[in-house]
Amino acid sequence: MIDINESVMRVLLGFLVVGPLLGAVAALLPAPPGLKGKSPEQAVLRHGVTMTGVILAAAIALALGFDHSHPSTMQATTDISWIPALDVRVHLGVDGISLPLLVLTALLTFLCALYSYFKMPAGPSPKAFVALLLVLESGTLATFAVLDLLLFFLAFETVLIPMYFLIARWGGEGRTRAAWRFILYTLLGSVVMLLGLLLIGIKAGTFDIVALATDNGRSLTSSVQVTAVVAIGLGLAVKTPMWPLHSWLPDAHTAAPTVGSVLLAGVMLKMGTYGFVRILLPVAPDGTRAFAPYLAALAVVGIIYGSLACLALARRGAKGDLKRLIAYSSVGHMGFVLLGIASMTPTGVNGALFANIAHGLITGLLFFLVGAVKDRTGSTDLDALAEETGAALYGRAPRLGGLLAFAAVASLGLPGLAGFWGEMLALFGAFDPAPGLSRPAFLAFTAIAAFGTLLTAAYLLAVVRRVCMGDQAREAPRLADVRGYEFAAWTPLVVLTVVAGLWPKALLGLTDPAVQQLFAGGNR
Repeated sequence: MIDINESVMRVLLGFLVVGPLLGAVAALLPAPPGLKGKSPEQAVLRHGVTMTGVILAAAIALALGFDHSHPSTMQATTDISWIPALDVRVHLGVDGISLPLLVLTALLTFLCALYSYFKMPAGPSPKAFVALLLVLESGTLATFAVLDLLLFFLAFETVLIPMYFLIARWGGEGRTRAAWRFILYTLLGSVVMLLGLLLIGIKAGTFDIVALATDNGRSLTSSVQVTAVVAIGLGLAVKTPMWPLHSWLPDAHTAAPTVGSVLLAGVMLKMGTYGFVRILLPVAPDGTRAFAPYLAALAVVGIIYGSLACLALARRGAKGDLKRLIAYSSVGHMGFVLLGIASMTPTGVNGALFANIAHGLITGLLFFLVGAVKDRTGSTDLDALAEETGAALYGRAPRLGGLLAFAAVASLGLPGLAGFWGEMLALFGAFDPAPGLSRPAFLAFTAIAAFGTLLTAAYLLAVVRRVCMGDQAREAPRLADVRGYEFAAWTPLVVLTVVAGLWPKALLGLTDPAVQQLFAGGNR
């Protein structure tokens, strides 16, 4: 830890929220003379890399200055009255739960900007692309930093419009339909969520998340809590995405450009599960307990459903799309996150938070790699990759094939890599759920989820066999292997996946005290 003054920490956190918006405005302005480089397009793309790099540096400085001996305490707090009539405040803060998500968001956005500088997706003006990328970053960072229910809702909604346009304008085949499904599903869920947030704020007399968490539901009746949890939970479940509210996700991922898929899977899905932990668990514990068995049941259905869908896409002759397969795998992986939360135990919630970060790193890497495969072969069709184009990545692009295999085994939860700890802790939490929850039911959920890990291994190993080994009998020209800018964009994700797997305490040491405090009555 570096000793950084609290006021400097406050400025850093405020800059994380506001800085990308200022960068988005600057991206739309004409490039100053002398900074255009070879073209104005190159200048604005360089601006995107610079701005997201500065934001990442600020996030790292915030993490270094964070008091790691007290991760359960809200730090770098700002609390300013904004709308006095509604008691809405600009309340920002960071603790051990939100800090890893802030750093993950800043890292993935920077890597996406760096990747786009060299491999800009086909579409309209790069100015709009960079501006949308920065607005998306601002909304996501704000979601993890704000401590007011209405501000949380505004930040939660801010990301929808830029992601809609990234899919609709820079996406591939079927992008218009996919973008509309994305926006309609998420907006409908958000309307219901807003009603639940208003219900809590009005009944409790405050929208302040810290005050509500400290109260721990004592000012809310059980019926109000149950109603609020159902309403807010539906909105969060759409974004997570939880089965059966997931159907917008495969289309969105399949149509989105590579960086859109990376950010959608890497950070946007985490906003939903973060809301469960930050709002529902401490603010409405009785309502969450009543809802928990249903949440767990839907979570394990999602685990099995996602795995079976992936197996169907991976089989020979199915014409399965590799991006679509990874999207369905996200439904299964996020099922483990929801199962950990539904256990309402510190072990399960720590597992959920760990799995959030692991999924962001690993799935972000997978979408980068699939985008690279498509650039080289012109297809993400599994049958074409395995047979018609004779992909055999181990022979034609060995480093690319090796990275794809690494990401696949990390995603299936190989011990020693990041994907293992989150799912195991979520299973341990479900094995011994909180008092008041049916242990026989959660034992059944644990067994089903554990079987889901076997299915996950089956479809990911099938993908590696078909794409990386391919048709060994046919001769095919070599493909371009990992390029310099790809190496720069992917290496941090590989390194962090290994570090988190070998040294889980680095992350659990942050989240566990904050989670313990959450169950004890909020973060003070």
